[in-house]
Amino acid sequence: MTTIDIISGFLGAGKTTLIKKLIAEAFSGQKLVLIENEFGEIGIDGGFLKDAGIEITEINSGCICCSLVGDFGQALRQVLEQYHPDRILIEPSGVGKLSDVAKAVGQVASETNMKLVNTITVVNAKKCKAYMRNFGEFFNDQVEHAGAVILSRTQDMDAKKLQETVELIRKENPKAIIVTTPWDSLSGGQILSAMTGGVSLAEELMAQLQAEHDHNHEDGHCCHDHDHDHEDGHCCHDHDHDHEDGHCCHDHDHDHEDGHCCHDHDHEHEHEHSYDETGVCSCGHHHSHDADEIFTSWGMETPRQFTEAEIKTALDALDSGAYGTVLRSKGIVPCVDGTWLHFDMVPGEIEIRRGAPDYTGRLCVIGSQLKEADVQTLFCL
Repeated sequence: MTTIDIISGFLGAGKTTLIKKLIAEAFSGQKLVLIENEFGEIGIDGGFLKDAGIEITEINSGCICCSLVGDFGQALRQVLEQYHPDRILIEPSGVGKLSDVAKAVGQVASETNMKLVNTITVVNAKKCKAYMRNFGEFFNDQVEHAGAVILSRTQDMDAKKLQETVELIRKENPKAIIVTTPWDSLSGGQILSAMTGGVSLAEELMAQLQAEHDHNHEDGHCCHDHDHDHEDGHCCHDHDHDHEDGHCCHDHDHDHEDGHCCHDHDHEHEHEHSYDETGVCSCGHHHSHDADEIFTSWGMETPRQFTEAEIKTALDALDSGAYGTVLRSKGIVPCVDGTWLHFDMVPGEIEIRRGAPDYTGRLCVIGSQLKEADVQTLFCL
């Protein structure tokens, strides 16, 4: 029996860091497959995993990594038939909905020799309040459907703020295990044990899928995600989601003329996909959105060499709000001194470090209403 863990989390939460820790400390001796599904055309996380000594695209020391393309069910079945892994780790896109991924996995698992055992969401504890408010349709879905919520960056918070974050999560998901201890203080085995404590939600999902399957076959209703009408007026699409997505990445109390902010205050913004009290979107539909309706990804491959100062200047500029609402930037690029620079940025947090080379330089910026041409100019490309 192959077990499946889904490790979700909003942009920049720390999914890849957690996966590296689990692979190094908790999954020793297991044959693993890691399936990534990044938003945008330029995949960066595979390079970060390779830098950690995890070989990509082929089995090596029991682990492979592949990008998810095409039909999800077909991809899972192919992985099972080709590699017969002990465990499959699925890392969805940071703007993906955990409910959608879990349903897809559960459907395939019910028809194969696989079992979904863990649905995990990694949450940047410092950004939780703002992301819930501004990207609730995507962020809250990940929290609501997690068997365990693993908080990152808790070492940077005082006890009161951390407790407020826990309470916000608990309102959305009263059943989940919540990990609040800084990861450096925990072993991978301890985190895995906490993850497994939330397995009941995965089991509930499987039972729900089975019940829906039985019901829909009895009454002829369709529960697939496509656009059509039914003569009896019944449809099983999930359309009633309220959210506020004025796209602010922090928490403060004031308004901005353009509706965008990248600092810590408490305020509300309006956006072209705002909702009224009935759940009807301002675009005129009563529905949930796909990620590509709300978020934009710019990415590029380049052999250009950068200085660390150039990367720092570019990331500071992205964090200023002048290029749209930037939620995540990451990259692996050659440095003028012969080394390679690996960088990550979420609002208010920038990390630049030296790392292993890649086959070429790659950069990616993800956000809302990005000024893509200006972003490309910012990196002198």
